[in-house]
Amino acid sequence: MGRTGALTPVAKLEPVTVGGVVVSNATLHNEDEIARKDIRVGDTVVIQRAGDVIPQVVEVVRERRPEGSVAFEFPQVCPCPLATPAEREVNPRTGERAVVRRCSGEFACPYQRKEHLKHFVSRKAFDIEGIGEKQMIAFHEAGEVTEPAGIFTLEARNASGALVPPLQERDGWGEKSVANLFAAIDARRTIALSRFINAMGVRHVGEETARLLARTYGDWPSFRAAALAAAEPGSEAREAMLSVDGLGDTAVDALGRFFSEAHNSAALDRLLEHVTVEPERVETKASPVTGKTVVFTGSLERFTRDEAKARAQSLGAKVAGAVSKNTDYLVAGPGAGSKLKKAEELGVAVLSEDDWLAVIEGV
Repeated sequence: MGRTGALTPVAKLEPVTVGGVVVSNATLHNEDEIARKDIRVGDTVVIQRAGDVIPQVVEVVRERRPEGSVAFEFPQVCPCPLATPAEREVNPRTGERAVVRRCSGEFACPYQRKEHLKHFVSRKAFDIEGIGEKQMIAFHEAGEVTEPAGIFTLEARNASGALVPPLQERDGWGEKSVANLFAAIDARRTIALSRFINAMGVRHVGEETARLLARTYGDWPSFRAAALAAAEPGSEAREAMLSVDGLGDTAVDALGRFFSEAHNSAALDRLLEHVTVEPERVETKASPVTGKTVVFTGSLERFTRDEAKARAQSLGAKVAGAVSKNTDYLVAGPGAGSKLKKAEELGVAVLSEDDWLAVIEGV
């Protein structure tokens, strides 16, 4: 079980040496691959290390299959105590089923919760020194940290005697290391918006997307309201989020699902009782394009696309990836196509690169 709920099948093998390495586990990829190769419990199989690294099952030695074996049935529910449905998502645009089956429980699933917690304290998220993967697993398995908010109550619970035995009396801990841990936790009670978004562990929303969302919405209340509203098909908030250059349907859908789940919102509310999320705004200066929404299209010749976006954002403009009724300017280089056509249909002001430079000249 991974952080995003993916159920990944693994073959347990009698140990065998492959390329000088003793192998006892091999990837089975997904349920379609198991069915295609007709891999069953008790089979003798041929193993290779894909790219000389990852052990995988190549084929079954059929003549050595035990009598009475039956085809493997992939779990339809998560193996966790909640037995949450495990589903293969259907792409609404193509109708195709995903090859990966995922638990639908998110934070409610204890297995996913453990993976979420490991991500939460990782270097690119909250980066809490003193709580690595090993410590996080120990706290979770002991039932002492079952959600992110529990990390920030450890010190109080340790002092009150709620943690038995207290941390300082456990193997691998001492007075000094426990004091350092609590100091490291306290140092993360204020965190930048981009880190906080990344730490939530929303599927399809990684470090770069979190940074983009933080720059776009600026503060936590604005981002949370927009993400929740984006769950509504055809809503203005959804269209606005989709217009952000670098965001697509997949990430916006994932955010909408995440914030629509009551247990996710409740866990965030409990965390926010202990954590302050700092606003994260791009330094801008007043200009003729402050507050305007700009789209760049075509083969820009006077500057790269990234340079154009960065310059526009520094002047207070919002850079979108698609033309809509909310677009103020379309800056079109040679080869502009569908975006130019839509801008003309909507009556959006179309500027050449020279026109755009004239608008921002002297700023």
